[in-house]
Amino acid sequence: MSGARSSSQGGWAASLVAGVAGWARDAGVRARERDPSGPRTALLWTVLALIVFGFMIQMSHAATTLPREAFLDEMGQQLQFRIGGIVLLFLGMWLGPRRIEPLIPALTVFSLLGLILVFVPGFEQAVNGSHRWIRVFGRGPSIQPSEIARVVFVLWVARRCVLLDERVENLRSGFVPTLAFGLMATALILKEPDLGGALLFLLCFGTTLFVGGARMQHVALVIAACILLVLIALNSFGHVAERFAVWMGDSTNDQVTRAAEAMASGDFFGVGFTQGGFRNAGLQYMQTDYALALVGEELGLFGIWLVVGLFAAFIWNAQAMVLGIRDRFAALCAFGLSISVAFQAMVHLQVVTGLAPPKGMALPFLSDGGSALLAACLAVGLALGAGRVRSRALPSSDSHSPSSH
Repeated sequence: MSGARSSSQGGWAASLVAGVAGWARDAGVRARERDPSGPRTALLWTVLALIVFGFMIQMSHAATTLPREAFLDEMGQQLQFRIGGIVLLFLGMWLGPRRIEPLIPALTVFSLLGLILVFVPGFEQAVNGSHRWIRVFGRGPSIQPSEIARVVFVLWVARRCVLLDERVENLRSGFVPTLAFGLMATALILKEPDLGGALLFLLCFGTTLFVGGARMQHVALVIAACILLVLIALNSFGHVAERFAVWMGDSTNDQVTRAAEAMASGDFFGVGFTQGGFRNAGLQYMQTDYALALVGEELGLFGIWLVVGLFAAFIWNAQAMVLGIRDRFAALCAFGLSISVAFQAMVHLQVVTGLAPPKGMALPFLSDGGSALLAACLAVGLALGAGRVRSRALPSSDSHSPSSH
């Protein structure tokens, strides 16, 4: 009797899995038959809403932490970065991946050079012992090369997958050389040191490579590389081991504790815009690494769900747009670029809510930081530009060839 019951349960589970797989396949086919312009427009408005909301949050933070003149300077800087981000957003829409495709090899070299310059005296700008920024024009604004490299390498791996065609499934001639190039950039980011940035970079790179045609068993190497990075960091950097101990509950961290207290104090509708007090009570980096805590304190659970809802709309519309793109290279670029922003947002949300170890990660479009904002705007702009490409048919696995691209 028990054998018959387990057999029937197994058959029921198999039928459920087959049904879900069939529904997903049919949904994908229907989505590819749709015009991506609808999700594309919705995605654009979602990003613009996030940029404006981020400006409001940053001004709220500055209003009670800076004197009047410094506040006005901060407002001017925020306006410059956000207007610059919107310009890059529309520039990326106009260019699209196809127009910059011939420049991708050169851009990749320059992005690698930027990752190296963070260690070169005269260019490096160390903050809290980390070498993540460079100053190109002396006392000018700092640049975080890893943010730019993540965008460029998504474009590179998408182009590489299209050029390799079916050879991307070959371990020795396709997958390993491609992964090795990505690991080289990952190692430079890890050396800064920036474990979270390195893992995010490798996750975006590996996901795009998988969607580009790599075999699942080969992608397991990317997962193994991520685990290896964590083990190396745990044994090489004391602060990484400490953060994991905090996450596991074996240690405490005032920053994490006070961030949770700030969100809890907001209740459902928050203490009020510009009325948050934790920024002046020892909770640092509320404008950057703990932006969600600032939202939760001032706007409450309602504000947190507003942020989550905007990013859910971002992911939904981005992937709906990707499924409607008929050009393989453009679709891969749009997927990788949009998912890189989504992954970064998910890491920030998980860190602030205690679902992941403490890690300094900007919340796209909301956190302070010029490089992260401009890179995110450029990435989404290029993805939106890819959404304009519809005339070229998406090749099937047995029909496209490197020469056709």
